[in-house]
Amino acid sequence: MRTADGGARAAAPPRARGADRGSPMGSERMEMRKRQVCTAQGPAASAPGQHGVGNRGSNACCFCWCCCCSCSCLTVRNQEEQRLRSTSYELRTEDLPTCEESPAPALEEASAWAQSFDKLMLTPAGRNAFREFLRTEFSEENMLFWMACEELKKEANKAVIEEKARIIYEDYVSILSPKEVSLDSRVRETINRSMAEPSPHIFDDAQLQIYTLMHRDSYPRFMNSALYKDLLRSLSEKAVEA
Repeated sequence: MRTADGGARAAAPPRARGADRGSPMGSERMEMRKRQVCTAQGPAASAPGQHGVGNRGSNACCFCWCCCCSCSCLTVRNQEEQRLRSTSYELRTEDLPTCEESPAPALEEASAWAQSFDKLMLTPAGRNAFREFLRTEFSEENMLFWMACEELKKEANKAVIEEKARIIYEDYVSILSPKEVSLDSRVRETINRSMAEPSPHIFDDAQLQIYTLMHRDSYPRFMNSALYKDLLRSLSEKAVEA
């Protein structure tokens, strides 16, 4: 077909038959087209959210690998170290006797403990009774530390000294230990510097501090405790019966 100015007009594309007339075939095609559009829009609409999640997951993976997983690994490792440390403490505690071997004290000996703290600490029976009292106050580690230092002083073998010094440090001086004793910073620094080459007297200053602490803090309460009074009463009854 030609236009008024003589140009050729492009023929209009033929319309699909049935589309104009609303035939069943046209309806089916329209329905299929709607379904295709909905299907295409579904993933597209959810794509941003999924993409975001994917990004977060990817970033989280990377972040988790760099940080979270590292934290998890550190947590697991710390828990394992804590378990081994606790096991070590339990084994060392089992190695310690619940009390020193000694005969039962006589009434005169037990009465002399009230005269001075030194007399109490000089005898195994006195230390046993005092240690039992400290256990009721949850401060038995003070006596255990003092006793461990006394044992260390008896050693002459360098390798044994180093091993015992390390165990005493880990059990009673380290801030990570549940049995840490109360020491001032000056004494701790001195011990830390000496741990490279420990001697049998490496803990002398610390031992004196703990001895003084027990003397001033725990000893007066022990003298007034039911444990000590019951012991004196029991020894008095035995002395009368004898």
